[in-house]
Amino acid sequence: MTISDYASLLVDAGEYSGRDDVAHLFPRFVGLAEAKFNRALRVGDMEVIGTIALTEGDADLPDDFLEAREVLSACGRQLRAWSVQSLSDRFGPYGGPPAGYAIVGKRIMARPKASENITVIYYGKIPPLTPQSPTNWLLEKAPDVYLYGLVEEIAIWEREPAKVQAAQSLRVQAMQGLALLDERMRWGNSRVTVGGPTP
Repeated sequence: MTISDYASLLVDAGEYSGRDDVAHLFPRFVGLAEAKFNRALRVGDMEVIGTIALTEGDADLPDDFLEAREVLSACGRQLRAWSVQSLSDRFGPYGGPPAGYAIVGKRIMARPKASENITVIYYGKIPPLTPQSPTNWLLEKAPDVYLYGLVEEIAIWEREPAKVQAAQSLRVQAMQGLALLDERMRWGNSRVTVGGPTP
């Protein structure tokens, strides 16, 4: 049977773990597994392009924001990432076109201060699986990541260290395989280019 949605994932996770009595805990296990995926995975399917409206240089980040890949000013210039202190020391309270940014909690600070739209290319959280949203790109592309992640969570709940270790190893291998596939898809046909003057 192919794992194609939330229901079939529940069945397979129960079979692989040897537990058919955990359906009532399944939403918790899915949420815990997805939290691990979001901390570790960074692949192309997670990339999102969003527009953020700055007010005096500050704005809320999108709800699904995990990590910035690139931030561009309204005119398309790349903004450099700074620490909060370095950003404040360098640009102070002055206004003008933004040149740098810092992430503070769930907000972005761009300095010098401006009220304009910026473009943020970022890694977004994996859309959560629920009975109402029974599939997402990760389940379609790498159902083994979900399966082993859930078997691991069930083993943690069972307090079975040997099963946890085995499932964790399989989950990590599956995630590494997905990352390798993503790398090959993006860079498989690329050529090395040496920057600067060449002899």
